[in-house]
Amino acid sequence: MRTRTQAATAVVGLMVLVLAGCGSTGSPSADRPAAAATDTATSGATTSGDAMAAGTVTIATTDLGDVLVGAGGMTLYMYDPDKQGDSTCYNRCATSWPPLLVDGAPVAGAGIDATLLGTAERTDGTTQVTYDGWPLYYWAQDAAAGDVTGQGISGIWWVLKASGEPIRN
Repeated sequence: MRTRTQAATAVVGLMVLVLAGCGSTGSPSADRPAAAATDTATSGATTSGDAMAAGTVTIATTDLGDVLVGAGGMTLYMYDPDKQGDSTCYNRCATSWPPLLVDGAPVAGAGIDATLLGTAERTDGTTQVTYDGWPLYYWAQDAAAGDVTGQGISGIWWVLKASGEPIRN
């Protein structure tokens, strides 16, 4: 019995450390973009039915309303600690929250204000897509287009409206 209690305590302690690292306990699934991968291929799965180039940000309707999505209609998130500046999500954080990376300029899809779309250089030299200054990320636990399972994780990860405003509920 004592061994079970010690094991449970160790598991809880490990979970607290992971949550403190970046607000998530997830690991990427095999079909999600890797943190170091550049999002430049063409995806056949989209919200509109037409092929959408990766690196294109568009709008899709989810349970939370209309939100920003990337390749394959996968939901994009912002991270409060970034404070509309450079990315602060690296290492384990970027494994659970892969950044939307691009070679060249991102493309504004349907419903996107192109003046809010930009890029920021990451410390590893890759280029991350931003929207209204917020670096954009996927959540590795979202399995299908329209999933918003990363919404509100640890009170610091949020989806964005077309206006660039986070949906904080």
